[in-house]
Amino acid sequence: MNAWFLSAPAQIDVQATQRRVKRALDLARDFIRMGFHPGWEARTTAGWHASPVSVTNRFRSSTEEVAVRNATIEQERREFVEQILTAVNRLSTRERELILTRWFDREDRTDIEAYIMLNLTHSSYYRLRNSAFRKLAGALGMEVYAEEGREEL
Repeated sequence: MNAWFLSAPAQIDVQATQRRVKRALDLARDFIRMGFHPGWEARTTAGWHASPVSVTNRFRSSTEEVAVRNATIEQERREFVEQILTAVNRLSTRERELILTRWFDREDRTDIEAYIMLNLTHSSYYRLRNSAFRKLAGALGMEVYAEEGREEL
């Protein structure tokens, strides 16, 4: 029999995992609101280089370097947001509604405002939110595992 099968499964640190998912949702919301613009600007002062011109794939212009960096960062941000929204769309109807209302609505909402809007009690809101976070963490690979032998405070 394989040794990996006999070892105990690693414990998930629920609070750290929830914090990680919440940060990812906040970041995705911020990227959507700012239009994915990374905010880099090119230098407008020309620079002088003593090296001879050679045929390589390296850019010489700071404007070209910034344009490539901006396009790359914007694409990475779009992919991150798409990954988050794809995972959210795979949740149950009620969980998806909760996440979209709390994080991706046009207005900033607190948890209290969200559970009042969704007509949920305090406990049922947090139970549903924790369930959604657990599913999102699994879908996005954001689980945080407790360290072996670590003592709880």
